[in-house]
Amino acid sequence: MTTYMQKPKEVERRWYLIDASGKTLGRLATKIADLLRGKGKPTFTPNVDCGDYVVVINADKIHVTGNKLQDKFYYNHSGYPGGLRVRNLETVLEKKPEEVLERAVKGMLPHNHLGEAEYRKLFVYAGPEHKQQAQKPELLEV
Repeated sequence: MTTYMQKPKEVERRWYLIDASGKTLGRLATKIADLLRGKGKPTFTPNVDCGDYVVVINADKIHVTGNKLQDKFYYNHSGYPGGLRVRNLETVLEKKPEEVLERAVKGMLPHNHLGEAEYRKLFVYAGPEHKQQAQKPELLEV
């Protein structure tokens, strides 16, 4: 008996809608990363992008535990001397709430071309409206 290896042309993709209000950041990010990779499918193949599309709404209402609002930091560097910018989770949630969930999910995907292709199937919105109504995403309870 041979192991089944899925081909990229055989992949069937679905669209999922996830409401992030009141959900914990890390637990939600792992569920989203599994959907983007296609880990829940019986035809999962590690070297093929066989995941689904994920639309996340209400990212501004995400929940974190402990003192992470003040103790978790996001670092960006411009490449110039003294160009390090440090922001804590609280300020990032106020200005760009989508970035928090996007960075959490991106860190859980492979760091190569396959991971970049999987990451492009993620759509995060701060409010309850989204632009993917035409795809008719099905609501997924997490």
